[in-house]
Amino acid sequence: MRDANMPTTPADTSASEGNAPGKRRRDAAATRQAILDAALAAFTQYGYDGVGVRDIAQRAGVTAMLINRYFGSKEQLFAEAVDVSFAPRTVIAGTGAELAGETARALVARTAPEAEELEPFLLMLRSAANPRAAQIMREAIGRHPGRHLDDELPGDGAGIRAELMLSLQAGVWLMRSILGTPALTDEEPEELAQRIEALFQVLVTPSPTGSPPVGSSHEASGRCT
Repeated sequence: MRDANMPTTPADTSASEGNAPGKRRRDAAATRQAILDAALAAFTQYGYDGVGVRDIAQRAGVTAMLINRYFGSKEQLFAEAVDVSFAPRTVIAGTGAELAGETARALVARTAPEAEELEPFLLMLRSAANPRAAQIMREAIGRHPGRHLDDELPGDGAGIRAELMLSLQAGVWLMRSILGTPALTDEEPEELAQRIEALFQVLVTPSPTGSPPVGSSHEASGRCT
């Protein structure tokens, strides 16, 4: 007869838990996700240079060694956190003829005083001073919001028009949500959206082949000659 005080062997443990390998896989996935969630929150709050692996480990309830096991380095963890943050369409909305108007209204709604913080913009603002972090974010912008707009914008010059639209979005967010400038915060939301839509519409509409953009210096000089 087996002694009741005898330690359980590994084989006994596996039998009692059923499908132990499957459980370990589920636990590993949950642990990895917990680390990624903690990293995204920490990087968004403090920026790339303001937080270390040990800080993230403490948030996630794991060891720093385990983070290195799953992600390899702080840089790689940051890259994955950026990818998760930048992938959803947080502001870009609508398609085709509705792109300018729907994106303008989404931007006004997401930068309102009562709106939730826009994590991708905060992450970008607080991490951009680090050259490697800036490079990682540039690449993520190209893969996600930049590509979203590239796919939607017709005609030539979609790349530069996409980045100008993203620049306008970032600028409105900074001035309205972070600095709280009075003209942007006091304007009626629909009127503000209409003004922004007009700016977006210039970028959404491609110039005729061989023609300068509407309102360009070349167009103005041509009228004066």
